[in-house]
Amino acid sequence: MEAAEKGRSALKHQAIMQAATNVFLRKGYAGTSMDDIAKLAAVSKQTVYKHFQDKETLFAAIVLATTDRIDTMVDLVARIPANAETLESNLTLLARQFLTGLTQPEVLQLRRLIIANADTFPDLGATWYEQGFERVLATLASTFQRLTGDGVLHTDDPLQAAHHFCGLLLWIPVNKAMFHGSPQHTDTELDHLATAGVRAFLAAYR
Repeated sequence: MEAAEKGRSALKHQAIMQAATNVFLRKGYAGTSMDDIAKLAAVSKQTVYKHFQDKETLFAAIVLATTDRIDTMVDLVARIPANAETLESNLTLLARQFLTGLTQPEVLQLRRLIIANADTFPDLGATWYEQGFERVLATLASTFQRLTGDGVLHTDDPLQAAHHFCGLLLWIPVNKAMFHGSPQHTDTELDHLATAGVRAFLAAYR
């Protein structure tokens, strides 16, 4: 009986998280109420408060939950082999996966939502950045340092090289999406950005 109750509670928790994500992204933080979330999750408002003490706590939970998606990207970065012959193709594959993951509509919407509320929740924004993108940059820097030690790359400052790599890929599609309110790229354009970005990076660091 206890296990069944825990299972139902977990399902309600998941439903609340998903509903909150949908409503926050659609209405923004200020425009969202706990009533909105309860209605979409098909639970009572009392149930929502049983799982999350207030709207701020729930908002923080859905924001920080997205950093778990970064784990796959971190693993991909760490596994780049020290092979000079396949370096460009390996980095291009990684670049394309970066672009695919970081230009998803929901990811861009969440980024916009966090930035819009950065003045209200500066610690939350900083934590999201540190646990997400900054963790990828740190792993990328360690990988570039390893590849430099193996003689495949030449990086005096691996962390700066990691910033350059990501900037070459993300500057165009992310900024266009931020200002237009939605993704503006096609898959073909992402392919081109990945290829051109890696070639520019290797021109500076190989």
